[in-house]
Amino acid sequence: MKKTKVLITGAGGFIGHHLVKFLQNKGYWVRGVDIKKPEYEKTTAEDFKLLDLRTREKALKAVTGVDEVYNLAANMGGIGFIETHKAEIVHDNILINMHMLEASRLARVKKFLFTSSACIYPGYKQKSADVAPLKEEDAYPADAEDGYGWEKLYTERACRHYMEDYGLRTYSVRFHNIYGPLGTYDGGREKSPAAICRKISLAKTVDEIEVWGDGLQTRSYCYIDDCIEGLYRLMQSGFHEPLNLGTDRLVTINELVDIVAGIAGKKINKRYDLAKPQGVRGRNSDNTLLRQVLKWEPQVSLEAGLKRTYEWIKEQLTKQG
Repeated sequence: MKKTKVLITGAGGFIGHHLVKFLQNKGYWVRGVDIKKPEYEKTTAEDFKLLDLRTREKALKAVTGVDEVYNLAANMGGIGFIETHKAEIVHDNILINMHMLEASRLARVKKFLFTSSACIYPGYKQKSADVAPLKEEDAYPADAEDGYGWEKLYTERACRHYMEDYGLRTYSVRFHNIYGPLGTYDGGREKSPAAICRKISLAKTVDEIEVWGDGLQTRSYCYIDDCIEGLYRLMQSGFHEPLNLGTDRLVTINELVDIVAGIAGKKINKRYDLAKPQGVRGRNSDNTLLRQVLKWEPQVSLEAGLKRTYEWIKEQLTKQG
């Protein structure tokens, strides 16, 4: 039987790299495209191309001969990066997304998935640490995170229009803090779980680490294996509106530090830096619609996911010496 051919953009990145292996195990033929190769291990994609998708001709080359597109390519990072590179992020990501949508239309791609973000949700709904879980319809009236959030929200609308006007079957998924092994853990683009795992791994048995903000800001976190399973399930569904993908367990940054410290077997005190970027005060995923649409929800506990992540980051740091 002929294999379905899938394109994963951003296949050199954290989520894309995991997705390549997952889809291959499902029997798909996979082309990976990125501006760089995977950092921590070689790709297993049948075809891997280094292409700058900010240009139309490279996007057209990327989609040649494929049936489905998982468009994960994006210029992004943790809060420290997205707060200080807004023009760069907006410029690069809008070009990538619009070129990929148009190229997919021209190539008669059957399915197109866009990876959006919880950053599209309004700031006025995220001012309390004890935040109400965010439902998909809460996106409007819009007040997205400046820069990164707005370009994600705009592309969600573009996906809708491409489906309505051209019949391209589009899917949009809103990530809520995906973490796990093979993710960036240093250099300024890392997110909070990886940054905390790195800091604690480098700390002494009894030590102190820097925490951005007062540690009382809240988030929910989704392990990479659950993220990949959710993406695949969504692409098999007939649901074409934006959908949350995350867990609905709300924790403070202080609690996150304590969990990792417990995994490491270390006594860690916290030194707060209120001058550093903190993002919204609280953010959590409402998974009601996720459960209805996918007949599933994330399975990996925060403790289990952080243990795997911490051990991987510790291994990387040990290799570096």
